[in-house]
Amino acid sequence: MSSPAPTVTVRPVSVRLADYADAADAARVVTLLDSYARDPMGGGKPLSEDVRARLVSGLAAHPGAFSLLAFESDEGAEGRPLGLANCITGFSTFAARPLVNIHDMAVLPEARGKGVGRVLMLAVEEEARARGACKITLEVLSGNATAKGLYASLGYGDYALDPEAGTALFWDKKL
Repeated sequence: MSSPAPTVTVRPVSVRLADYADAADAARVVTLLDSYARDPMGGGKPLSEDVRARLVSGLAAHPGAFSLLAFESDEGAEGRPLGLANCITGFSTFAARPLVNIHDMAVLPEARGKGVGRVLMLAVEEEARARGACKITLEVLSGNATAKGLYASLGYGDYALDPEAGTALFWDKKL
């Protein structure tokens, strides 16, 4: 007979911008992204040592990059880190305004289903509005029903300029 999975309680969640120059925040960004990378939805492999070493300095050097960190909060004090959103500011030529792309959305496995992702997504929206963005974009795997459900509940959906032309697809080419 197997034991039931441990219950994880998540207290209220606070979110703030990561400070790439702060060693503790830099470590949090790397640790949370590595956790996501190890998950099947993140590719199932840990970040390489090279990526771990260059990640935060690369984000800091990239104009428009920002990361939001979600923490368990206890009476206003920051607790353990629970999640991360790495975002890149781009530009919408059709709106002639900035846009924000959520490049990575990560919530620790033990904190999933507790509202952390929703709080992070709402914080991204708030930051995007503060930056004058006209929209937020993201990619999601077609088989990631949980993430798709969250995003749809917040108003995200397929992108189309003309419904007869179909929806946009996200393609890539590795270099």
